[in-house]
Formats: sequence, C-alpha cells, structure tokens
Amino acid sequence: MALEWIWYFIWYSFLGFLLEVGYARWTGGRRDRKCLLLLPLCPVYGLGACAVLLLPPWVLERPLLLVVAGGAAATGVEYGMALFYERVLRVSFWNYDGLTGSIHGRVCLPFALAWSLLILPLVYLVHPAVARLADGIPAPVSWAVLAALIGDLAISGLILRQTGDRACNGITASRTASFWAGSCPKKSRIFL
Repeated sequence: MALEWIWYFIWYSFLGFLLEVGYARWTGGRRDRKCLLLLPLCPVYGLGACAVLLLPPWVLERPLLLVVAGGAAATGVEYGMALFYERVLRVSFWNYDGLTGSIHGRVCLPFALAWSLLILPLVYLVHPAVARLADGIPAPVSWAVLAALIGDLAISGLILRQTGDRACNGITASRTASFWAGSCPKKSRIFL
C-alpha cells in the first residue's frame, strides 16, 4: 500500500468539505455535516478524486477523454457512496430527485457535469502539488494519521447507523454523550 494515497484521500475529502460549505453558503442551503464525526472530511470527494487519479495514464494524459472518463468515475463513486450511506448506514446525505437526469436521486446530470469540469484542475493543477507534499511525509506520521482516520470512520459510521440521524453526527461532546446515553432520536431517512 502506498502511503501517499492516505494523504490524497484526506486532502481531497477536506477540499470536498470546503466545497460543500461554500456551496451551502452560496445557495443558502442547509449546512448539514456530510462528513466524519471529528475530522472535516467528506469521504465521497476523497474517493471520487482517488478514482479519477487511478485512471490509466493514457486517459489522464488526454484532457477531453479525462473530462469524460473522470466525470463518469466521480459520478459512479457518488452513486456507490449514496447506496452505501442508504443501505449500510441508513442515512441519505443528498437527494437529486427533480433535477435533470436524476438516477434514483443519487446522481444527476448537473452535478455529473460539475464533477467533469473539476477534473482538469484537480489532475493538472492541484494534484501535482498534493503529490509533492504527500511524498515528503514520513511513514510513521502517515500510519498514525491512518489509525486516526479509521477510528473516526468507524465511530462516525456506528453513530450514523445506530441513530439514522445526521444531527447526532456533530462534533460536540454533548451530542456524543447523548448518543452513548441512547438519547439521540432514531430517524429513517434524512435528505437535504
């Protein structure tokens, strides 16, 4: 396992978190956490970016092909994560019903096009800098960060699965204590 992929996932998950916060402010939408209990990371973005970066070199080297294949890869990850959230964790963080090209509310054409447009800056501008930074991080630091990430993923997943409520996925001690005391309300599905 190449340890730099941990950092790619973290970096792009954090950029996704910032994108979500910015989008919520710009559109006046709700500022629900779509991320982990403690870390400001949105895993769907990290996985989507990693899927794009794992495309074959002959795709990554051709901008037009990269836009199409990268957009498809990112949209595929988004659909897969929506299924995972719904079926395994019993929550839903987004619902694109009513938007053009919506497939079961999990993906839609406007956001698939948005991911496609973000692919070129990701691969050609952002990733070279991220790769240089990740390459310089010592292995023991990467292993420690991986352990913290896995812990946060496990705890966040457990809380979401048990409560079905994103509101209990806050970072405050009182909410966490409420969960462990069993006082978080159970909800079946929560949409934006």
